Formats: sequence, structure tokens, C-alpha cells
Amino acid sequence: MDEENYPPDSDYNYSIIYSNVCEMGGYFVFYTHLTTVVYALAFLFSLIGNTLVLWILFKYEILTSLTNIFIMNLCVSDLVFSCMLPFWAMDQSFGWIFGEFLCKAVNAVFSIGYYSGVFFLTLMTILRYLFVVNPLSSLRSQTQRCGFLVSLAVWTGSILMVVPEVIHTTVQDNLEGGKTCDYADWKWKKVDIYQRNVLFLVSFGVIVFCYFKILIILLRTRSRRKHRTVKLILIIVVAFFLCWAPYNILSFLITFPPPTCQYEKDSMLAFHISRKIAYSHCCLNPVLYVFVGVKFKSHLLRLCSQYLPCGNSQVSSPRISPPDKFHYEGASIY
Repeated sequence: MDEENYPPDSDYNYSIIYSNVCEMGGYFVFYTHLTTVVYALAFLFSLIGNTLVLWILFKYEILTSLTNIFIMNLCVSDLVFSCMLPFWAMDQSFGWIFGEFLCKAVNAVFSIGYYSGVFFLTLMTILRYLFVVNPLSSLRSQTQRCGFLVSLAVWTGSILMVVPEVIHTTVQDNLEGGKTCDYADWKWKKVDIYQRNVLFLVSFGVIVFCYFKILIILLRTRSRRKHRTVKLILIIVVAFFLCWAPYNILSFLITFPPPTCQYEKDSMLAFHISRKIAYSHCCLNPVLYVFVGVKFKSHLLRLCSQYLPCGNSQVSSPRISPPDKFHYEGASIY
């Protein structure tokens, strides 16, 4: 296959032509099977875990706190993201067999889940920062209506950010004679990668600033509830960035022509591994709630005792009572 057969800006320019020169051989033979297994497990665990979190939120919590509203939306983001994983597992095994419409729709929904997740994690951190800095702020009275409007703005912004992706993704032929779903133009692929990385870096900067200020303030107080709540959100955010940072960095690096064949092999292998880790993050948050969230564990035990023979029927975790002196904490699920 000659380079002149494709337009200069084509996606084939780098990913296909160069790979044709630098034969991968059996370098990624195991990759296809690994993708299917990892994506299937991530989808299953995310579906079970995030649905369980939503069930507990609606059953045992009063969704008037901004923190709980953001947690609810974060669960929805993870579910939206994870429900697209079976499509990518099938694509890896059989090529894209779902047609043009689903090519655009799956890419769009997938990206909406990612963007909204980043936004809600950042908002949760900012909210926690404001509660710690000024526990008696006017945020006490900003409940369901404010949470609904902010959530609507986040989802709307996430949808608008994927409009170019919907326009420029399409079904294409690959070298193996099958179909692939990707950007038709390499320059739009790079725009998408740069957009994700910029959002990631901005969110990271905001979160680092907020937690730096939070930690300074917490050193001056002995409130165990404050420490516990901040600890859970910090762990959730750290887990997100540890999962997604390698993928974002490597996706940025592969936009540049590789200097050597071995460099391409190593960087692509690292990229594929990092993508598995990043895409599996959608099932991680419910696990963190169980191990770190004291109230969530209490709610889970109560739910378990009601529907499964695995808990004591006397376990009690009543709904949150009307706001008390800890209302500045957001009366959250923590």
C-alpha cells in the first residue's frame, strides 16, 4: 500500500502506513482476547456496582444535597460510559459491524460519559473545598434546584463537546478487509486528543489547588467527619487520575511520528494497556464507596439484610434527618 493512495491528512497517514512499514507481527496477538475479557468484566461490574449505588441513593438518602446529586450523576456517567464497552469489545474481535449510525452514536455517548465524569469529579472537589473553607456559606440553601441546573449544564456542555466527533467519525475499511469506526481525517483525531488532554490538565490543576487549600485547613481542625468526607472524594479523584493520566499522556504522544520501529511497538503496547486501565475505571467508584464510605457500607448492609440472607435484620441505617449542625457537609452518602 503506497502513501500516495491516501490524502495527506488521512488517518491512514500515520496509523496504517507506518504500521505497514513497521510490521507488528504477533506483538498484539493476545491483545484482542484481553480486550474482550477486560471490557466484558468492566461492563458487568460497572453495571452491578453503579446500579447498586443509585439504588442506595434513592432508597436511603434524600437527594437534596449537592454532593449526593453529583455522586448520582457520576454513577450515571460511569454507566453511560460502560454501556459502550461491549461495542468496542465486538469491534476489536470482528471489526465494526454495527453500521454508520451506531458508529457515530457509540463514539458520541462514550465521550459524553468521559467528559461528564471529569466535570462532576471536578465539581465535587470544588464543592468540598467551598464547604471546608466556608461551612456556613449560602451553599447550604442551594439544594435540588441548584443541583439540577448544574447537572443540566454539565450534560449539555458534554454533549456540545462531542459534536465534532459525531460529524467526523465514520466507518472505514481497514487493512484486514474489515471495517473500523474512527475519524475519517487524522487532524480531527488530533483535535479530539488535544481537547481531552486540555480538559484533563485543567481539571487536574483545579483539583490540586482545591486539595492543597483543603489540607491546609484540615490541619487546623479535628473534625473527623470533615476528614472522612474529604478522604473519600480525594481517593475517588486520585483513582480517576491514576487510571486516566497514562492513557491521556500516551494518546498525546502517539500523535507524533515515531522515530523508530521499536519505539512504535513499545508505545502502542503501552497505549493499549493504558486504555484497558482507563476504560475499566467505570467500575471502580462503587468499590471505593464500600471500602471508604462509612455511611454507604451501613446502607449496603441494611439493603443486604432486607433482600439477601447475608446480613443481620437488625442493621439499621435510617434516612437522613432534617439538616443539623453537619449540614454544611452536604449530608452526603459518606
